[in-house]
Order: sequence, then C-alpha cells, then structure tokens
Amino acid sequence: MASMMQPQIILLKEGTDTSQGKAQVVSNINACMAVADVVRTTLGPRGMDKLIHDDKGNTTISTMVGDGTTTVVLLAGEFLKEAKPFIEDGVHPQNLIRSYRTACNLAINKIKEVAVSIEGKSLEEKKKLLAKCAATTLSSKLIGGEKEFFATMVVDAVVAIRSDDRLNLIGVKKVPGGTMRDSFLVNGVAFKKTFSYAGFEQQPKKFQNPKILLLNIELELKSEKENAEVRLSDPAQYQSVVDAEWNIIYDKLDKCVQSGAKIILSRLAIGDLATQYFADRDMFCAGRVTEEDLQRVAAATGGTVQTSVNNIVDEVLGSCDFFEERQVGNERFNIFSGCPSAHTATIVLRGGADQFIEEAERSLHDAIMIVRRALKNSTVVPGGGAIDMEISRYLRQHSRTIAGKSQLFINSYAKALEIIPRQLCDNAGFDATDVLNKLRQKHASGEGAYYGVDINTGGIADSFANFVWEPSVVKINAINAATEAACLILSVDETIKNPKSESAQGEAAASAMAGRGRGGGGFRGRGGRGMRRR
Repeated sequence: MASMMQPQIILLKEGTDTSQGKAQVVSNINACMAVADVVRTTLGPRGMDKLIHDDKGNTTISTMVGDGTTTVVLLAGEFLKEAKPFIEDGVHPQNLIRSYRTACNLAINKIKEVAVSIEGKSLEEKKKLLAKCAATTLSSKLIGGEKEFFATMVVDAVVAIRSDDRLNLIGVKKVPGGTMRDSFLVNGVAFKKTFSYAGFEQQPKKFQNPKILLLNIELELKSEKENAEVRLSDPAQYQSVVDAEWNIIYDKLDKCVQSGAKIILSRLAIGDLATQYFADRDMFCAGRVTEEDLQRVAAATGGTVQTSVNNIVDEVLGSCDFFEERQVGNERFNIFSGCPSAHTATIVLRGGADQFIEEAERSLHDAIMIVRRALKNSTVVPGGGAIDMEISRYLRQHSRTIAGKSQLFINSYAKALEIIPRQLCDNAGFDATDVLNKLRQKHASGEGAYYGVDINTGGIADSFANFVWEPSVVKINAINAATEAACLILSVDETIKNPKSESAQGEAAASAMAGRGRGGGGFRGRGGRGMRRR
C-alpha cells in the first residue's frame, strides 16, 4: 500500500524543456490572441485584404478562405481573452470549460429560436432570398462591387446541381481579360479547347441536339515499344502487319461513326488520322479532356464513359440541346448547354489580372458554400452582428439567475460575443463604443432582436429589413467551433520539447539528403564508364 502512495517519477533527457501549470495556459492564450489579431481586420464588408507572399515568390491577395472562418478565429480569440484574467487569478480551467459549453448550448438554442425559415416558398422566392445570403457573403470580398451580379450567378449554379453534395459539379474556369461583368454561367459544362491536330478546323463547331460519345481510349496509331521485335521470313508479311494496324484504328473509328454520335470526347489522345476522319463525316472530337471535365459532361448529358468502342448502345450516349465552340477572350471553349440531366454548372470568370481572378474564385467558393447550406437547412438569421448582440443580451440575462462563479464565466462569454459587431465597426472606421451602446439599448428594449451594425451610415439598422442575412447553420457551426477551440486550448497545461532531439532529427535529415546526393553522383559515374566501354 505504501508503494502505491509513492509519487510518480518521470525521467527526461538532458536539455528537455518542460512548461506546465498556469504559465503554460496563459502562454497558449497569448499565442492564440496573436493569431486572432492577424485576421481581425479582414472581417466584414469593409475588411482589409492580406497580401500573402510565399517562399516561391508567389503573391496572393486574399481576405482569407472559407466563409465563417474569420468569425470562428475572432470568437475563439475573444473567449480566451476573457478567460485569461480568471486563469491568472487561479480559477481552474475545467470550471471555465464547463461554463463555456453551457453558454454555447444556450446560444445555439437561442439562434434556433430567432431563426426564420424560408421553407415552403416558391422556387423563385427562395432564389431571391438565397441571393440575399450570397450578396451578404460577397460584400466583404474583392468583388463586392458586383455582389448582386455574382450572387444571382451563384444561386443559379447551386440550384442547378440540386441536392448533390459533390462541389466539383460546379466548375469554375478562369479567363484573363475583359471585365467582371463579362463573366457568365453555363447551365451545363464548359471547358477549354484541348490540343488538336490537323483537320480540326474543318470540323463543325455547332450542333443542335447532338449525341455525345464519351471514351477513355486512344484513337491514334500506336508506336511500337523500343524493345519490340518482329521476325519476318517474307517481306510481304511486313505489309500485313502494317495493314493490321491500320485496320484496327479504322475499325474503331467506324464503330464510333456507326454509334450515331456527333461529338466524340476522350480522356486520352485522339490523333490526326481520327481528327481528319471525323471532320470528313461532319463530326466533332476532342482528346485529352481532363478527368474532372469528362465526369461533369457525363453527369450533365446522361452519358457513360466507355473503355471500348464495341457494342455501343444508345443508352450510353449523352445528349444536350446545344453545343458550340465559342471564343472567350484569348481562349476557345467547348460549351454544352441545355443538358437533360444538368446536375452541373460552369462559371466562366473574367477579370483584368490573374491575382484578381484567383481571389474572385475564392470569393465565389465562399458564396457557393453559404447558399448550399442555406438551401439544405432553409433557416436564416440577421447578420451585421445582430444575432451576436441578441445572444449576448440573452446570456447576460440568464447569468443573473445562476449562483456561484459560473455566473461570471457565462457573463464573460456573453461579453466576448460582442467582438463581431465591435470589429465590424472598427474595420469600417466607425466609433465602436457609440454603436455598441445603441445596439445594447435597442436589444434590451425587447424590440430590437434584428438590429445590427449599419455599415453604410455608421449607425444601427434592422438587418432583416436590409436583407443582411446568413444561414443559421453557419452561425451555429461558428459558435460551436470557436467554443470547442477555446476549450481545447484551455485544457492544455503542459508542453514538453527536447531541443537536442529536434536538432538531431534535422542533422539526420541533412545527412540523408547528402547521402542521396553522393549515391546519385556514383550512379552517374558508373553510367558514364558504361557508355565509354560501349
């Protein structure tokens, strides 16, 4: 029994650094607050952009990636900031974690209570409401000046894929040049013209109601392998080998024509012989189509990718109302529209610079994710910090009914939620203290649950009336994720690291690289001697 009561002894290597206790928790909190300070200024429609320069010399102008991520980082940082004084005063982190999780559940229930459903409305009404959600997301992006134009485009694209979860069914093609307004949506598939051989220009570039054959085979004469060996006893036999090769390729081409398809697409190469063959028969072909584009064409046209041209039946052929090859900027695009199974859409983005188009694509990705979530969950809450202020008011009020230290912790959680409207004001250059006082007064009156920051006037306004909405599931996920992140950081109270082992690993990696370099040099030397002997 006495031996069981003895304390555990942990032996660490010499030079091992260990940090634990209150100081370690405070250090973790400070590190997280530093991360939050980096992204703080990107929040909202007046948020600043970040110029990111990587080690390869590439630059990216961005407001961060994924809608709601800035909110999560800010909330988590603020929860930890509010927890820091309690940790320094000796409060056990588990007490804070317990109260924060309770407050999180209360906040989520309040969001569900305030949320407004858009279910039961007609498709056109629902599309208008979804466009408002998309416009709210895009207002903080680089393309915010054209948010109505792109919001409608995003909603049409998401509605086109219906309930399918595969995000790659919405293709985004980038074409430098032109203005943002030159961007357009294809209710179907569009992809850049692939490499083509002689005879391509003689092929038709437009079809009405064509049949489409999708292949995963090569349609060209195959060159022999370097080590192939054919022994012939009669020169006439050589001609029979050559004829057999030509017969094989012509047999494949004949079967493609007999299938009734007018458009042939293949993931592998379609050679010059096949290109000219199809051109002579008023057919269109494209080889080396990417796997992603080929699958999207299959999903849109109802076709099935074939690995053989034998026994092709009508059921495996796709179809569309209209096909054309169109000039877009300096590129040519193959466009399939009016597809019967159009569970796919393509957004062709135009813009003056590559960096601008890249950021526009990231912005559209955020809007697409928001609209998909709103379409699936069909409830929205007021944006502009309105829902955050309402939850904060509710939690403050609820905390007064709790006895003990937990009252203080839940009150600090409520205070942390005010960071969203406060940061919106700071990023827009408004007096955050004045605006927050107005919001607190309005929400306390019991009639201002929908009131948030008016980013245009610097005052407060009804966010619902101004169509500043966001899906309730996004806000629920943001508060959930931020709370869990904060609780995770608070639960870490010790870090152990061994600088010597880290340096030893670095030296081992360096020696391994050097060894590979020496081995490579030896191999080249042996190869050189072999060449000289021959």
